[in-house]
Amino acid sequence: MRDRFRDLEGPLAIRKKDVVLMATISSFEGLAHPTRSELRQFAELFMPLFQASSDEARRQAVAALSQCENMPPAVALFIGSQPIAIAAPFLTASQAIDDDTLIIIARSQGAAHARAIVSRDSLSPKVIDALVALRQSAPAAISEEPAEPLTPPPTAASMEAAEFAERIASEEAMRERIKGLAGHLGRNDGDRLGLRTLSGIQEALLVRFARAREAGPFATALADALSTSRWLAERIMLDISGQQLATTLTSLGMGFLDTVFVLEKLYPHLAEPQHNVTRAWMVLDALDPEECHQRVEAWRRADSYTYKPQDQAPAEQPAASVRQMPPARDIRMVGRR
Repeated sequence: MRDRFRDLEGPLAIRKKDVVLMATISSFEGLAHPTRSELRQFAELFMPLFQASSDEARRQAVAALSQCENMPPAVALFIGSQPIAIAAPFLTASQAIDDDTLIIIARSQGAAHARAIVSRDSLSPKVIDALVALRQSAPAAISEEPAEPLTPPPTAASMEAAEFAERIASEEAMRERIKGLAGHLGRNDGDRLGLRTLSGIQEALLVRFARAREAGPFATALADALSTSRWLAERIMLDISGQQLATTLTSLGMGFLDTVFVLEKLYPHLAEPQHNVTRAWMVLDALDPEECHQRVEAWRRADSYTYKPQDQAPAEQPAASVRQMPPARDIRMVGRR
């Protein structure tokens, strides 16, 4: 079959290869359940055709493959490593990229590729942990995007890709500006010496569980961050006003926007607008970090007095302020009201 492509080396080779590239993709899309042999053959044909085709054909090809449910891993890595103007739709929408491939792309490409991965509708805890570790261990590695070569005059597809990249950059800039305005509640590890502070992975897990409204795993992660019993974490979450959880997350140094996000996901009524912001924003804005530290430390001390890890039961009768905590099963209702 590949011998039939030898005639494409003439003066109109690029134009012909554009047609063959799209025909190859159309044939692949028609395979509901491609075999291992068909996947391998597609990878062997696709990559050289893609490299020999025009930029317009490449964008059309990537847009089409973004909707495919099956993809050879080598092709997924190849497409995801293209310049962001071409790779963006694939990185944000394709369900055929496995976690390992996403992690490789995030580690090997620039900031724009990482932001495109972050904007996916869903991310596994494995990918989240890798992104957090990448940001902590080598922030410079994703801080700059290498210069890209000049492109031909803009087409409809290239303008759409450029608008997408510009929107991602604008959202990131807005997020940073809001973080600056909310700096008094933001995370500044340099000012938190001696204070209990969330690690990057703990913060990512809390945000992840809140996004999925998984109250049980969230309570477990919160107890781990506080180094307390799960009982205390559940008691904090059962305050449906969100005040106690807001106090706890502020004390632990979670970022302002992430805390707002968590509160709105676990307590949907806090997502209602109020004075041009949400109720969750208003709850956080009213808190004093120093008072939050003192209150959470008092809760932790009380928990250590009443909780025995070895038998999972209080040593003495709990204090009146926490004696009437509902059973653990009631925690499932948080975020579902």
